[in-house]
Amino acid sequence: MGTPDFAVPSLQVLHQEGYHLKRIVTQPDRPRGRGRKPVPPPVKQKALALKLNLLQPEKPNSTEFVEQLAQIQPDLLVVIAYGHLLSEKILQIPKTGAINVHASLLPKYRGPAPIQWAIINGETQTGVTTMFMDAGMDTGDMLISRPEPILPADTAATLHDRLAMLGADTLLQTLQQLADQTLQSTQQDHDKATYAPLLKKQDGRIDWQKSAEELEPFIRGMTPWPGAFTFHNQNRLKIFKSAPLDQPITAPAGTILKGFPDELVVATGKGALSLFEIQGPSGKRLEIADFLRGYQLAPGTRLT
Repeated sequence: MGTPDFAVPSLQVLHQEGYHLKRIVTQPDRPRGRGRKPVPPPVKQKALALKLNLLQPEKPNSTEFVEQLAQIQPDLLVVIAYGHLLSEKILQIPKTGAINVHASLLPKYRGPAPIQWAIINGETQTGVTTMFMDAGMDTGDMLISRPEPILPADTAATLHDRLAMLGADTLLQTLQQLADQTLQSTQQDHDKATYAPLLKKQDGRIDWQKSAEELEPFIRGMTPWPGAFTFHNQNRLKIFKSAPLDQPITAPAGTILKGFPDELVVATGKGALSLFEIQGPSGKRLEIADFLRGYQLAPGTRLT
């Protein structure tokens, strides 16, 4: 049971290793893009390529789907970023339970956006955890945890791809220990739990009152989605790369500071932030020197 790109490597390795995948369960196709045409989720695309049997229930906790799943009689559910909280009735169906792969070192960063929030909060390490599922939000007993460093240049996209591969490998390790009857579980310390809430488009707006040291990882954590952005007049400017500058600032936060012709430095609540890649009204992602050749931002201008 899974939906986005993060779940695809795990599906791939389960198939490669010869596990009997009775059904692949994913969310329904959703409208995307300007044309609002229904687009199949990545797990569906991979399942069809592998010629696997597919289910796309609109309401996975409905009586109808619970009965349908019970008739399949699965030994085990593997759940990875499926996008629904599963009921006790679902979790009680498989003989061996349900195993989840989560993109954090639990109990930190429970919830739907652990990769982004780990970067935004300036963490230097995260990882993946497999666990036996219960009816809570990522609250089940932990099985195997594998750490992964967060590199200085990591965005949510680059870290996502490494954790997806690490998650697939950790899942195989977990299933092998389950088969060997050597798998051990550890209860989470709920007092140490933190939550990584779902990000919305407006969450990417830059608060220039924050320090430059905070904003740099914020921009990386928001890349590629929802994207870190600010406004100049009515124009939305999307920021992709930046670096904090340790210099005394007296200008109000959001003010563009005087600098070389090919650089863009903005005052923050503490320090200044140099912007390296930006996307403006043209819709093209540009190096800052190329951007400034076609878009004027005079010193003293305020970004909001």
